[in-house]
Amino acid sequence: MRAVVQRVSEASVAVDGEVVGEIGAGLLVLLGIRRGDSAAQADRLADKLLALRVFPDGDGRMNRSVTDAGGEILCVSQFTLYGDTRKGTRPSYADAAPGEEAEPLYERVRERLGAAGGVFGAQMEVALVNDGPVTVIVEV
Repeated sequence: MRAVVQRVSEASVAVDGEVVGEIGAGLLVLLGIRRGDSAAQADRLADKLLALRVFPDGDGRMNRSVTDAGGEILCVSQFTLYGDTRKGTRPSYADAAPGEEAEPLYERVRERLGAAGGVFGAQMEVALVNDGPVTVIVEV
């Protein structure tokens, strides 16, 4: 399981021009699920994201979690995080979990995070204002 996590001032996701999820200050999580990932990995990733210290404390050091900062979370499924370009310029998605395997794990992570979310498998438009910028890759 792989997540690209961005600290944001705001973020939203739309499907067919209609906003289906939006947050103010917090984390945007782009979530990729690999073939064979498990529920235990989903729980571990969610717990790690909730504890990830990327928000400033009183001294301006990144020492607070999204929970500590009172931030929100927007979680968007993104199978393309497992795109492999080692053999050319057209990514292979062979490592990405198929939808029927990935969707329950995506929903498990999203629910554990208490996050707003996109529509699994839909063509989505994600808008964000990266705060910092702060972007971290988290894998379990």
